Amino acid sequence: MCGDERKRIVQRARVLSVSTPRDRVLDEIRKQYVMTARAKGCSERQVLYNHVFRNAMLIVIAGFPGAFVHAFFTGALLIETIFSLDGLGLLGFESVLNRDYPVVFATLYIFSLVGLLVNLISDLTYTWVDPRIDFETREA
Repeated sequence: MCGDERKRIVQRARVLSVSTPRDRVLDEIRKQYVMTARAKGCSERQVLYNHVFRNAMLIVIAGFPGAFVHAFFTGALLIETIFSLDGLGLLGFESVLNRDYPVVFATLYIFSLVGLLVNLISDLTYTWVDPRIDFETREA
Protein backbone atom coordinates (compact mmCIF):
# COMPACT_ATOMS: atom_id res chain seq x y z
CA MET A 1 0.00 0.00 0.00
CA CYS A 2 1.55 3.28 -1.05
CA GLY A 3 1.32 6.58 0.83
CA ASP A 4 -1.53 7.95 -1.31
CA GLU A 5 -3.74 4.96 -0.58
CA ARG A 6 -3.12 5.25 3.15
CA LYS A 7 -3.93 8.93 3.02
CA ARG A 8 -7.20 8.23 1.21
CA ILE A 9 -8.16 5.52 3.71
CA VAL A 10 -7.46 7.85 6.64
CA GLN A 11 -9.44 10.63 4.97
CA ARG A 12 -12.43 8.34 4.39
CA ALA A 13 -12.35 7.17 7.99
CA ARG A 14 -12.23 10.75 9.25
CA VAL A 15 -15.11 11.78 7.04
CA LEU A 16 -17.25 8.87 8.21
CA SER A 17 -16.50 9.43 11.88
CA VAL A 18 -16.44 13.23 12.10
CA SER A 19 -19.08 14.44 9.68
CA THR A 20 -22.09 12.66 11.17
CA PRO A 21 -22.45 14.65 14.45
CA ARG A 22 -21.69 17.91 12.66
CA ASP A 23 -24.25 17.23 9.96
CA ARG A 24 -26.84 16.34 12.57
CA VAL A 25 -26.28 19.60 14.44
CA LEU A 26 -26.48 21.61 11.23
CA ASP A 27 -29.72 19.84 10.29
CA GLU A 28 -31.23 20.52 13.70
CA ILE A 29 -30.25 24.22 13.70
CA ARG A 30 -32.34 24.77 10.57
CA LYS A 31 -35.54 23.32 12.07
CA GLN A 32 -38.60 25.28 13.07
CA TYR A 33 -38.42 24.64 16.82
CA VAL A 34 -34.96 26.24 16.98
CA MET A 35 -36.28 29.41 15.40
CA THR A 36 -39.21 29.32 17.82
CA ALA A 37 -36.85 29.00 20.80
CA ARG A 38 -34.83 31.97 19.55
CA ALA A 39 -38.01 33.99 19.02
CA LYS A 40 -39.05 33.27 22.62
CA GLY A 41 -35.87 35.01 23.74
CA CYS A 42 -33.72 32.03 24.73
CA SER A 43 -30.00 32.68 24.68
CA GLU A 44 -27.90 31.03 22.00
CA ARG A 45 -26.37 28.76 24.62
CA GLN A 46 -29.80 27.59 25.80
CA VAL A 47 -30.90 26.97 22.25
CA LEU A 48 -27.79 24.96 21.41
CA TYR A 49 -27.61 22.83 24.57
CA ASN A 50 -31.27 22.41 25.50
CA HIS A 51 -32.74 21.98 22.02
CA VAL A 52 -30.19 21.32 19.29
CA PHE A 53 -27.65 19.20 21.15
CA ARG A 54 -30.19 16.82 22.65
CA ASN A 55 -31.98 16.09 19.42
CA ALA A 56 -28.83 15.90 17.31
CA MET A 57 -26.96 13.61 19.68
CA LEU A 58 -29.80 11.13 20.08
CA ILE A 59 -29.26 9.81 16.57
CA VAL A 60 -25.49 9.67 17.04
CA ILE A 61 -25.81 7.88 20.37
CA ALA A 62 -28.28 5.39 18.90
CA GLY A 63 -25.94 4.59 15.99
CA PHE A 64 -22.68 4.52 17.93
CA PRO A 65 -22.93 1.09 19.56
CA GLY A 66 -23.64 -0.67 16.30
CA ALA A 67 -20.76 1.05 14.56
CA PHE A 68 -18.42 0.51 17.50
CA VAL A 69 -19.20 -3.17 17.93
CA HIS A 70 -18.97 -3.76 14.18
CA ALA A 71 -15.59 -2.01 13.95
CA PHE A 72 -14.37 -3.72 17.11
CA PHE A 73 -15.23 -7.22 15.93
CA THR A 74 -14.09 -6.91 12.34
CA GLY A 75 -11.13 -4.70 13.15
CA ALA A 76 -9.77 -7.00 15.82
CA LEU A 77 -8.82 -9.76 13.40
CA LEU A 78 -7.61 -7.35 10.72
CA ILE A 79 -5.41 -5.27 13.03
CA GLU A 80 -4.01 -8.31 14.80
CA THR A 81 -3.10 -9.89 11.47
CA ILE A 82 -1.51 -6.75 10.02
CA PHE A 83 0.54 -5.88 13.11
CA SER A 84 1.29 -9.49 14.18
CA LEU A 85 -0.45 -9.08 17.53
CA ASP A 86 -1.94 -11.78 19.70
CA GLY A 87 -5.54 -11.05 20.63
CA LEU A 88 -9.07 -12.35 20.79
CA GLY A 89 -9.81 -11.80 17.10
CA LEU A 90 -6.89 -13.89 15.91
CA LEU A 91 -7.46 -16.44 18.67
CA GLY A 92 -11.09 -16.85 17.64
CA PHE A 93 -10.21 -17.11 13.96
CA GLU A 94 -7.49 -19.71 14.52
CA SER A 95 -9.72 -21.69 16.86
CA VAL A 96 -12.41 -21.84 14.16
CA LEU A 97 -9.85 -23.15 11.69
CA ASN A 98 -8.58 -25.69 14.23
CA ARG A 99 -12.12 -26.62 15.33
CA ASP A 100 -11.37 -25.79 18.94
CA TYR A 101 -14.99 -25.26 19.94
CA PRO A 102 -14.56 -24.29 23.61
CA VAL A 103 -12.26 -21.43 22.58
CA VAL A 104 -14.67 -20.39 19.81
CA PHE A 105 -17.53 -20.22 22.32
CA ALA A 106 -15.37 -18.33 24.82
CA THR A 107 -14.40 -15.66 22.28
CA LEU A 108 -18.00 -15.37 21.12
CA TYR A 109 -19.08 -15.00 24.75
CA ILE A 110 -16.54 -12.23 25.39
CA PHE A 111 -17.42 -10.36 22.19
CA SER A 112 -21.15 -10.70 22.97
CA LEU A 113 -20.59 -9.44 26.50
CA VAL A 114 -18.73 -6.40 25.17
CA GLY A 115 -21.56 -5.74 22.71
CA LEU A 116 -24.18 -5.94 25.47
CA LEU A 117 -22.18 -3.61 27.72
CA VAL A 118 -21.80 -1.06 24.93
CA ASN A 119 -25.55 -1.19 24.27
CA LEU A 120 -26.26 -0.72 27.98
CA ILE A 121 -23.95 2.29 28.12
CA SER A 122 -25.67 3.65 25.01
CA ASP A 123 -29.11 3.34 26.61
CA LEU A 124 -27.92 5.02 29.81
CA THR A 125 -26.34 7.84 27.81
CA TYR A 126 -29.56 8.15 25.83
CA THR A 127 -31.56 8.82 28.99
CA TRP A 128 -28.88 11.14 30.37
CA VAL A 129 -28.82 13.31 27.24
CA ASP A 130 -32.60 13.50 26.99
CA PRO A 131 -34.48 12.88 30.26
CA ARG A 132 -37.79 12.82 28.37
CA ILE A 133 -36.91 9.31 27.24
CA ASP A 134 -38.15 6.77 29.74
CA PHE A 135 -37.75 3.04 29.21
CA GLU A 136 -40.06 2.21 32.12
CA THR A 137 -43.37 3.56 30.82
CA ARG A 138 -43.90 1.52 27.67
CA GLU A 139 -47.22 0.22 26.54
CA ALA A 140 -47.41 -3.38 25.39
